[in-house]
Amino acid sequence: MLSSIIQIFSENHPGGEFIKMKKIWFIRFLFLVCVSLSAGYVISAQPQNAPAIKSQEVSEADGVPVLLKHLPEWENVRNSAAFTTNVNDLRQALGERPVFDLIDFSGGTEAVTATYPQGKLLIVEYAAPQASVEMDNKTAPRLAEIGQTQNIVYRRIGNYNVFVFDAPDPAAANALLDLVKYQKEVQWLGENPFMLRRAEYAFIQTTSQLFVATTLAIILGIGLSVLCGLIVGVIFFYMRDQKRATMEAFSDAGGMTRLNLDDLSVRIVPKGFLKD
Repeated sequence: MLSSIIQIFSENHPGGEFIKMKKIWFIRFLFLVCVSLSAGYVISAQPQNAPAIKSQEVSEADGVPVLLKHLPEWENVRNSAAFTTNVNDLRQALGERPVFDLIDFSGGTEAVTATYPQGKLLIVEYAAPQASVEMDNKTAPRLAEIGQTQNIVYRRIGNYNVFVFDAPDPAAANALLDLVKYQKEVQWLGENPFMLRRAEYAFIQTTSQLFVATTLAIILGIGLSVLCGLIVGVIFFYMRDQKRATMEAFSDAGGMTRLNLDDLSVRIVPKGFLKD
C-alpha cells in the first residue's frame, strides 16, 4: 500500500519536487515520533500509586490525610477506608443514601468512610463552620422525614457531620460516635485581635466571683454571729431562771439587797458577819 502511495505521488510530482516533498514528510514524521516519545516518557515518569484525590490537610509524618486519622481506631480500618471529595465516589463506597443530596462538596469539603461492626461510619468535614451548621440544620428534618427505616444515626461533632449507616443497634452506633473527636485548634499567626476582649471578660468574671464570695462570707458571718448570740442568750436565761426558782422570795439584786418595809419577806441571815 505504501509503495502504491509513493508511485501515485511520483507520477503527480516528478523530479525534484517529489524528493522535496519526501523530505518534508520525513521531517514531520520525525517530529511526530519525538512528540510521542516525550509524552510517553512524561506519563511513565509519574508515580503509579499517586492518589487521584488530594486532601487539603496531610500529615507531615506519613502523608496520610488528617481526616483519615480521625476515624476511630484508624490504623485497623485504614486499608478498607475510603477518602473522597465528591459525591460520586461516596455513592460508590456506600451506595445511594437519602442524605447524600444534602452534602455540598464545593469549597474544599472532604469525607472519609469506613466499615465497623456498629455500622458504616461517614465523617464529612466542611471548610467553614457555617457550612457545617447549615448541613446540620438540613439533616435533622431529613432524618425526621425518613424515620428509622434507614437505620441512620447522626451527630454533629465540632466541625464534623458524622453519620452511621446500617446501624442495627442505635446505642452501639452512638458509642461509636463518641469515639470521633474533633481535634483541631485555631491559632492566630499574629496578635490575637480578641485578646483585649478576653482579658476584659476574664476581669469581669473574676470581679463578679470575688464580689459574690465576699457578700456570701459577710452574710454567713452575720448569720453565725446572730445564731451564736441566740444560743448564748438562751443558755444564760435558762441558768438565771433555774437560779431564781431556788429562791424563797424575789430579789432584783440576786438575794443580796432587799427592802423589807412590811416585814413579810423572809429574813436573810448573813453568814459572814462577825459575832458580838
